[in-house]
Amino acid sequence: MPWNKPVISSMISEVGWDEENQELLVTFAKNGKTAAYKGFDEATAEQLSRAPSVGGMFLAEIKPFAGAWRYV
Repeated sequence: MPWNKPVISSMISEVGWDEENQELLVTFAKNGKTAAYKGFDEATAEQLSRAPSVGGMFLAEIKPFAGAWRYV
């Protein structure tokens, strides 16, 4: 079951998980676009949604290791 959670961040407005496609979903605050990232698990999506600094975790632990991604 896919889920999306609003987060408090100037960079990211929502974090979610798409079970069917096994993708981490990140909605950016600036443009409202949602990017889907392969290669991460649901636990990582949960961690990101609860991180003290969502943008900081995204920049340190998601973006540098993101292989395939697309806008959805």
